[in-house]
Amino acid sequence: MPLFPALNRRLSGGIIVREIPAAAATADPPWLADFRASLERADLAPATVLGYLKDVRQFLRWQARTDDFPTLTELELIAYRHDLIAQHRLRPATVNRRLEALRRLCRWAQAEGRLRADVAGSVKPVRTERKRQPLGLTAVEVHGLLRAAGTSGHGHARRDYALVQLLLQTGLRVGETSALRMADITLHERSGSVRVRDGKGHKERDVPLNATARRALRQCLEHRPNLAAEAPVFLSGRHTPLPVRSMQAIIARLAQRAHIERIPVSAHTLRHTFALNFLRANPGKLVELASLLGHDSLDTTAVYTRPAQTDLATDLERSPLNVDR
Repeated sequence: MPLFPALNRRLSGGIIVREIPAAAATADPPWLADFRASLERADLAPATVLGYLKDVRQFLRWQARTDDFPTLTELELIAYRHDLIAQHRLRPATVNRRLEALRRLCRWAQAEGRLRADVAGSVKPVRTERKRQPLGLTAVEVHGLLRAAGTSGHGHARRDYALVQLLLQTGLRVGETSALRMADITLHERSGSVRVRDGKGHKERDVPLNATARRALRQCLEHRPNLAAEAPVFLSGRHTPLPVRSMQAIIARLAQRAHIERIPVSAHTLRHTFALNFLRANPGKLVELASLLGHDSLDTTAVYTRPAQTDLATDLERSPLNVDR
């Protein structure tokens, strides 16, 4: 049974599009559970699986789906891509992520015999310009964030300060930080390291701890004697492992208290800050930075060498043609 009844917009070139309904989502079709199981068998991160499922559901709502598996065509997917761009004005990265979810759906459906061909394979992603350098915090903003962390209430000052310092001094991802256990931390007088046991792509790596990070961790942990090897490094107020969402909320709250308004601040901003400062102190050491960040490809790390938007603006201000007469 076709999934695409009456589409209500015809654009130039004969492409038909339809608005995404605002109504609440209905129950999932039965086949979506099988698709989810295939994503989980592929050993994707749980957040990635949930993201793909959300994108597929949005597409099904856009097409006013039935419980039967959709009769997909390349033209319909192109229409969906056009609608995301022209009507909903989504960013290229978001459009491409939604298209990737549909590509995975189509590959699975073809393998299961639900589709005769992989109709999404030839649908091109939205082309994007080369990424600019990610934004990091300035030295003044870092000091403000640390001051805010050191004055956290409810007995959390040492914990919050250690959390911010660890992110700033190692570039760990927030999920990697939340998963840390005491067995992953090595602290000596003049050296130390943190072991990421299950990083992105299920890769393990060791990241050195400098004196600043070691001191912050010692101050955080010295009031927790007799810690077991599997005890979490960071605890919530209920003495349970501090989850990712709580870490993100802590960073956002500290940034607000520090009055940082130039850029949005998240835990990933601290990772960018670490990477940018590492390259300023160690020009050209991309291989070393990629190893610290857990990147598979140097192309991913090279984004930190690209010009920042502020640098481009400054260069244009210096142009000899920038004369107002």
